[in-house]
Amino acid sequence: MKSVSLVAAAIVLAGLSGSARAADEAAVARGAYLAAAGDCEACHTDKKSDGAPLAGGRPLVTPFGTFYAPNITPDPSTGIGKWTLDDFRRALREGKNEHGAYYYPVFPFTSFTGITDRDAADIFAYLQSVPAVEHRAPHNEVKFPFGWRFLMIGWRTLFFNEGPLQPVVGQSEEWNRGRYLAEAVAHCQECHTPRNFLGGLDRAHAYAGNLHGPDGNEAPDITSHKKDGIGDWSIEDLVEVLKTGTTPDGDNVAQGMGDVVDAAAKLTDADRRAIAVYITSLPPLPQTPK
Repeated sequence: MKSVSLVAAAIVLAGLSGSARAADEAAVARGAYLAAAGDCEACHTDKKSDGAPLAGGRPLVTPFGTFYAPNITPDPSTGIGKWTLDDFRRALREGKNEHGAYYYPVFPFTSFTGITDRDAADIFAYLQSVPAVEHRAPHNEVKFPFGWRFLMIGWRTLFFNEGPLQPVVGQSEEWNRGRYLAEAVAHCQECHTPRNFLGGLDRAHAYAGNLHGPDGNEAPDITSHKKDGIGDWSIEDLVEVLKTGTTPDGDNVAQGMGDVVDAAAKLTDADRRAIAVYITSLPPLPQTPK
């Protein structure tokens, strides 16, 4: 009887182990999907230097200096291999690194703070599953006096509201899904909203375009403004742009939006439509001249 009990226990443990592996694999798959939606690879891969995916080093030139995306592979010495899930959640939610130091807002924690705990855990599971690459990104080249991180205390007081993003009561589930993807995961405002002289998002002109976007690229007005924005586009028009990069007039998106389309093309039809439903509902604003 004792041997039978041991066999039964072994079967139960094997079943639990199999369930745990399945749960882990599901989390990694969900995380891979969310990482694609957030276009993590585009920023954290130095493609111009044939860098390994997610191994960091891509330079981002801003008015405050040149910042280099860090390695987010699970390498223990140069990546996030020693990070815990709490470290990762703190980075997204609070904009702090594993030592508690403030990140500069070139890392879009002002948007990522809206990501749910479960989605953050899934993204972390995915990042821990990718090949570890030993590659240390160059040090940031920050202009004086912005290299003093304690200045971020005042900046955060003015421009940072900690999440997560809460659903809007009265709006449809599809609209709220689109808002979550656009605002938190895909962080669309980080490019399409102008910034003030301190680098904070000018949310009074949300999505009204940014003539001085990342790397000097212009990000257009994507509000429902008829003249300056995409007010003449239908939901289906925007879905097509997100899927193929082809605009209603037969043109193709350019500059940084090409990376966004590469990411959005990996989404489900339902999620692309949800984003389109939300974006086309934005109030009309003329393109900001800043």
